[in-house]
Amino acid sequence: MKKDRLEAFSDGVIAIIITIMVLELKLPQGHDIHALLPLLPVFLSYVLSFIYIGIYWNNHHHMIYAVNTINGRVLWANLNLLFWLSLVPFVTGWMGESHFSMWPIFAYGCVLIMNAIAYTVLARLLVKQAGHDSSLALAMGKDWKGKLSIVIYATAIIVSVYCPWISLGLYWVVAVIWFIPDPRIEKKVADKAH
Repeated sequence: MKKDRLEAFSDGVIAIIITIMVLELKLPQGHDIHALLPLLPVFLSYVLSFIYIGIYWNNHHHMIYAVNTINGRVLWANLNLLFWLSLVPFVTGWMGESHFSMWPIFAYGCVLIMNAIAYTVLARLLVKQAGHDSSLALAMGKDWKGKLSIVIYATAIIVSVYCPWISLGLYWVVAVIWFIPDPRIEKKVADKAH
């Protein structure tokens, strides 16, 4: 199967997810700068989640770009990833509205780890579809960054029961690790084209 519809559908769903998150930002209840203070946790939650959605969109784009065709398993794996991404606005809103309480931080971590697992499954299926000697397979390598992220998420989920702020910090650490788009795929695709 061609990949165009999967790419277009995924882009649309991700755009809707970002739209839902921004619509959850409420106007301040005053007219001075101090009226923004109660909204700071909501805004910081939004920024973190926007970065995460952007990271997934960037990396999803690079992976799909690197393959020529897809199959039914890839379609289902992609839907699985989109399902978990669609829960990000819910846990983002809960986390911000609760001012970073334990259970919302715990739930946020659960959604993040499920996103990471779903992304890993999709990546492996795409590598299998493209072939183990493909530019995507070479670019993905052993995917230490992905494995490290899952370990950090698991740690953050456990720690959230004792100290939610440390967990929140760990979520930011993973975002920083992934913030700069991974050049491996672009480089391998460019190398193979020459």
